[in-house]
Amino acid sequence: MTTLTSRPAILPQLDALRVLKLSGALWFVIAVIGQAAFAAYILGFYGVSTAQGDFERMDGRVFHGFIDGDLLGNSLFLSHVLLAFIITFGAPFQLVPQIRNRFRTFHRWNGRLFLLVAVVISVGALVLVFHRGVVGGAFVATGNTINAICILVFSAMTLRFALKRRFADHYRWAMRLFIAASGVWFFRLGFGFWAGITGGTMPGSAVDLTGPFDRFLGIGHAVIPLLVLELYLLARDRGSSTARYAMAGGMVGASAATALGIFMAAQIFWLPALH
Repeated sequence: MTTLTSRPAILPQLDALRVLKLSGALWFVIAVIGQAAFAAYILGFYGVSTAQGDFERMDGRVFHGFIDGDLLGNSLFLSHVLLAFIITFGAPFQLVPQIRNRFRTFHRWNGRLFLLVAVVISVGALVLVFHRGVVGGAFVATGNTINAICILVFSAMTLRFALKRRFADHYRWAMRLFIAASGVWFFRLGFGFWAGITGGTMPGSAVDLTGPFDRFLGIGHAVIPLLVLELYLLARDRGSSTARYAMAGGMVGASAATALGIFMAAQIFWLPALH
C-alpha cells in the first residue's frame, strides 16, 4: 500500500527531471550546430588565409590582428585562432554519452588534446591581454581574463576527477569547461542576438566596443553562460519539480536566444568572411 501511495509523488519528479534534461539536450543540439558553423568559419577563413600566407586579410575581420614587428603578439594571435578550431570542433564530442561510452579510447585522447589546447589558448590569451591590450578597454579585458582563468581552473578540475575516476564530478567540470572554452563563440552570439532583437540597430554598441552594451557583453559573455549552467545543474541535482519545470522553461528560452544569436552571427560575421 505504501508503494501505491508513494508513486504519484515520485512520478512528477521523474517527469520534471526528464523535461529538464530534454530542454538541456535541445540547447546542446542547437549549440553544436552553431559551433560547427563557427568551426567552418575558422577553417574557411583563418585556415585558408594562413595556408595562402595572406595575413593582411585577417586584419579586416579582427582588431589587433597582425602588427608589423610584433613577433610574440602575431604568433600568439595566429596560434589562438587556429587552435580554436580544435576546441570548437572537438569539444562537443566529449559531452555526448553515446560517444563517451562506446568510443572510450577516442574520448580519452580527444579529451587530452582538448585540455592541452584549452590551456595553451588560455595562457596565450592572458599574455595577449597584457601584451597588446584589448579593444573595448577594461571591461572586455576583465571578461577575457575571467574567461581564461576559468578555463585553466576547470581544465585542472576536469583532469583531477578523471584521474580519480569520479566520473560524475568529472562530467560536471567538463560541462563547465565546455561553456568556458566557448567564450569567444558566446561573445559573437551576444552581438548576433542583440542585432536580432533590435532589428540591426544595436543601440549601446560602438565600433571600438566601448558602448554600454559592449561593456555589459565584455564581462557577460564569460559569466552569464556559466551562471545558467550552474542553475541547470542545481535544478537537475537538487531541485523540486517546480524548480525543474521552471529551469526547463528557461532552457527553452536560452535555446531560442542561442538559435537567434547563431543565425545573426552567421549573417554578420561568418558568411561574409567566406565570400
